[in-house]
Amino acid sequence: QVQLVESGGGLVQPGGSLRLSCAASGFTFSSYGMSWYRQAPGKKRELVASISTAGTYTNYADSVKGRFTISRDNAKNTVVLQMNSLKPEDTAVYYCRRDGSFVYWGQGTQVTVSS
Repeated sequence: QVQLVESGGGLVQPGGSLRLSCAASGFTFSSYGMSWYRQAPGKKRELVASISTAGTYTNYADSVKGRFTISRDNAKNTVVLQMNSLKPEDTAVYYCRRDGSFVYWGQGTQVTVSS
């Protein structure tokens, strides 16, 4: 079955960096676009970044452009979100998603940006 397992979250000070990873299994990873979403307490889940099947095309929320980078390794079935210059407003649970007709979500990883 489809499994998406996120890792790499944690507590970081403002201005710091974190690298989130999502390990995928149970499907042909290279055939699907992948995305990262986040959900802060009391807020709706929002798209952070997405990447096409071969990694050729990427898309970012305006709030993270220039600070976050999404990438994928189809040989390792992994999608990564590199987050730099983190701000307190980046605090949220971050979710990996398999895009397409049938959407699958990971369990999420907590990112907390605080001094």
